[in-house]
Amino acid sequence: MEISINSNTVTITGNIKSVSDFQTIKGSMDSLVTQHKSIVINIPESLSITSSVIGYFNKLVLKDKIDINMNVGNSQLIELLNDLNLASIFKAKKV
Repeated sequence: MEISINSNTVTITGNIKSVSDFQTIKGSMDSLVTQHKSIVINIPESLSITSSVIGYFNKLVLKDKIDINMNVGNSQLIELLNDLNLASIFKAKKV
């Protein structure tokens, strides 16, 4: 997994599958949310997302009042977000 940040846009390439992936995402985004209240998250490839990452994104939306717009490339991941009723919270859409 690799993460890149450009202004308020975060692109996560590869599969999100380990604790170290979560730590990388959290570490990268913690500084970003101090500067931006609206964040675009692009996940073009990952088949799934770990519960720790879901929990972190949930905290950003519900507690920190960060507006997340998620662009998902994989059909399985968008289905997972729909099944968990998270697609509307993360404003997730298939691209």
